Amino acid sequence: MNTSAPDRAALVTGGSGGIGRATAERLAKDGVAVAVHYAGNRAKAEETVAAITAAGGRAISVGGDVADENAMRTAFETVDSAFGGIDVVVNTAGIMVLGPVATFDLDELDRMHRTNIRGTFVVSQQAARSLRPGGAIINFSTSVVRTQFPQYGAYVASKAAVEAMTLILARELRGRDITVNAVAPGPTATPLFLRGKDEETVAKLAKAAPLERLGKPEDIAETVAFLAGPARWVNGQVIYTNGGLA
Repeated sequence: MNTSAPDRAALVTGGSGGIGRATAERLAKDGVAVAVHYAGNRAKAEETVAAITAAGGRAISVGGDVADENAMRTAFETVDSAFGGIDVVVNTAGIMVLGPVATFDLDELDRMHRTNIRGTFVVSQQAARSLRPGGAIINFSTSVVRTQFPQYGAYVASKAAVEAMTLILARELRGRDITVNAVAPGPTATPLFLRGKDEETVAKLAKAAPLERLGKPEDIAETVAFLAGPARWVNGQVIYTNGGLA
């Protein structure tokens, strides 16, 4: 077994399924050692770890609430100890609850914003303190910030906040050789996106982009891999990865 420190190491929050898992597996294909984060489902995270190691990569699982600064500090320390440092942090962990602003449940608003805003802030804060030169922080927004679909008001509010903190953090890390960007997916076939939508709604969203299909988690993972690796001159940007959705 090769126990030497890898050239690059990444932490992927929400890495046990959907876009997170696709991202973890894609980064591993590039030779990046990956820490697969989970909040509650350790078994799914271990499945991702097993898939990566079976393909010849290096991976571990780490748990914790992304909005809990102590849990995330421990997670970062675990990754640093396992891989000898951290170069890439990808924040895919998120919650999506839909509903009109006029009747939206404020407890659900608080729950979603705790994960999406505070969670992204806490993880970005730890990343800003921990990443080595040449590193990359990649947060997650949504294309609905721009398309402004009804029912998405509370969710988009959380993701607009993610965009704002991402762009400011990029400027705050001046001189550190660390890029900070956000990926804004369009409709993507994940359990998070498909939950609660009927076939007609899904079909309509699939036709909305010029490519006339839903995105796949692997499509989003390709953009993340670009930002995590060769894209050293892309910084302080929001990348709309949505098949051309206006």
